[in-house]
Amino acid sequence: MLVQAYNLMAHAFLLFLLFSYIISTHIHACKQTERSSLLSFAHTLSSSPLNWTSIDCCRWKGITCNQDGWVTRLILPSKGLKGGISPSSLENLTHLTHLNLSHNSLYASLETQFFLSLNRLEVLDLSYNRLFGELPISLPSSNIRTVDLSSNHFIGAIPSSFFQQASNLTSFNVSNNSFTGYVPSSICLQHSSPFLRLLDFSSNLFTGDLALGLGKCFELQVFRANHNNLSGFLPEDIYNATKLEEIALPLNSLHGAISDKIVNLTNLAILDLSFNHFGGKLPLNLGKLSKLKFVTLDFNNLEGALPPSLMNCTNLVELRLGNNNLEGDISVLDFSRLSQLTKLDLRINNFTGTVPVSLYSCRFLKAIRLAENHLEGQIQAEILSLKFLSLLSFGYNRFTNLTGAMKILMSCKSLHTLCLSGSFVGEGMPSDDDMVDFDGFQNLRVLGLVRSNLTGQIPFWLSKLKNLEILALGFNQITGPIPSWLGTLPRLFYISLSHNRISGKFPQQLCQLPRLLHGPIASQGENYEFELPVFSANCFRIIANQKFSSQKLDFVPRTIDLSTNNIVGDIPIEIGQLQLLHTLGLDSNNFSGVIPDQISNLRNLEVLNLSMNHLSGIIPSSLASLNFLKEFNVSYNNLEGSIPTGTQLQSFEAFAFEGNPKLCGAPLPRCESNKDIAVDNKNNKDVHNGLHQLPWFYIFATLGFIVGFWGVCGSLIINNTWRHAYFRFINNIQDRILYVMITVPLNRMKIRLRG
Repeated sequence: MLVQAYNLMAHAFLLFLLFSYIISTHIHACKQTERSSLLSFAHTLSSSPLNWTSIDCCRWKGITCNQDGWVTRLILPSKGLKGGISPSSLENLTHLTHLNLSHNSLYASLETQFFLSLNRLEVLDLSYNRLFGELPISLPSSNIRTVDLSSNHFIGAIPSSFFQQASNLTSFNVSNNSFTGYVPSSICLQHSSPFLRLLDFSSNLFTGDLALGLGKCFELQVFRANHNNLSGFLPEDIYNATKLEEIALPLNSLHGAISDKIVNLTNLAILDLSFNHFGGKLPLNLGKLSKLKFVTLDFNNLEGALPPSLMNCTNLVELRLGNNNLEGDISVLDFSRLSQLTKLDLRINNFTGTVPVSLYSCRFLKAIRLAENHLEGQIQAEILSLKFLSLLSFGYNRFTNLTGAMKILMSCKSLHTLCLSGSFVGEGMPSDDDMVDFDGFQNLRVLGLVRSNLTGQIPFWLSKLKNLEILALGFNQITGPIPSWLGTLPRLFYISLSHNRISGKFPQQLCQLPRLLHGPIASQGENYEFELPVFSANCFRIIANQKFSSQKLDFVPRTIDLSTNNIVGDIPIEIGQLQLLHTLGLDSNNFSGVIPDQISNLRNLEVLNLSMNHLSGIIPSSLASLNFLKEFNVSYNNLEGSIPTGTQLQSFEAFAFEGNPKLCGAPLPRCESNKDIAVDNKNNKDVHNGLHQLPWFYIFATLGFIVGFWGVCGSLIINNTWRHAYFRFINNIQDRILYVMITVPLNRMKIRLRG
């Protein structure tokens, strides 16, 4: 009985499972009209990795259906979809609530009919595609909560009616497009979107003032409109949106003062108003914003002292106030309460005093930049308590005792970037005697000591910096030769020694720099990023006054700049090995010889300056292969012949060639005749080879003279018999010559007279 009962229950359970499966299959089977619409959508793609082949579309990848078999979700982000799509192909998906086709390569315009048919849509994410055209008149439904159209090619103004039905909208992102007109800040007026939490209009072409209305967005947490053409003042009612956690408006033309009402935004964590024209003083009670983490106000016209209350923002992680007109003695500020601070940037202001010792209490500091102020004093040993310090920029102040500073800083094991340019003026370069038992700076990548009038020679201890990538020592009074060991530093790719008093020759070892011969290997971290954007003018100089700002080390051009020194000799032909070199500056020296034909091997060269030397010969026509040249100058040398024609060289101004009297051809005056300039590249090579062979000619000639002279005269001096025989031989020769030249002609004349 028990066995029969067990079998009966087992059969009943199997029937229940089978019935449930049949019912489930029947419930979830998709509608034929929707299946056809989805297939139509897939067929419009030029590249479709979708494997939609089964009968039931509810089982297809990226498709979700409800219990009635209606498609409710189409989720296909980052699936490699390519090609044009017809929005009408999705019109029949009338129960669709979630549509996500982001991070593909789809192109189409959004038709009004498409939006109207999807009247149940809640989430629309079409970001990171190639969609274009203008937006439709309005959003599809009152149910929509999230709209993300960022990183496409949309144009035109956002219609004022676009948000009329969006009563449940919480997030709206149209960043990185080409929208124009005004930012629709009236989006929250008339309670059309009372739940809105995120508005992102960044990286578009919006213009004009920010209109009133944002203050009605009582739930707004994030407002971004950076990188547009906005002007005017911040609207006063923005300070009524008390739930704001982020305001990001950098890279606009906004002006006026930051209102004291900002203290109403007690939830504010991110404030970025950089690269605008804000002026006036910082709000006195800014410290009431206790949740502030990131404050970025650099590149404005702010003035006055830092409010002491700022030190009450104990959650601060980054404080960037550079490039303003701020002032005051920063040594009186107590940074010890900012225990979370990782980055401090106060560069290019008018701060005075010394570096506050309290700053060294911020144990998590990774970057300190106080360059271009009026600070003084010495670098203190307490800085060694900052175990994570990666970037230190104290340049263009009035600090003293460079040697002492370097002795302290060399123990900062995490230090990657050290910019001290323009400080320690007139002191000596720390010598090898000063840096006895040197074993520091093992992770240093960038060393900037430009424009300090430092004296002395390039010290040998620098050869131990095996991770050094940028060495900038220009605009000093450094003497002596360029050390050959510079060519052995495995990661060095930027050398600036310009405007010094360096002498000697261009060392051939410099033509063997590994990073200029081939790129870095993966283990060397070629994607290294600075903790703060590095401005070349603050740390190191790029030739021809090029300036850049970058947070990536890769953006620094590979450079050898030896201009304005006393370097002599030929430009080594081995320089053609440095195929990754971008910038070569050898101007204002005493180089002689010809322009090496091997320079044409530098296919990545963008700047070539050989002006104001003593170079001779012609301009090699092979330089025409340097297709990336942006700057070129060979003026004030002794070059001759015709400037190679039909090349990029004709695109440069005449001043790049002037000061060479025997040089002709466009862009200089035309050459008189081709016969007068019958020289070619082979001549340059022969001359260059001849210049190298010339010393050997003189050596062998001198040896021949010495051997011949002393071989004869030495034997005559040593051997008396030989000497008498030699002079007797000379007398006999002399007598014979006199006989032939005088006696014989006289006898002939006598015979003729007698005849």
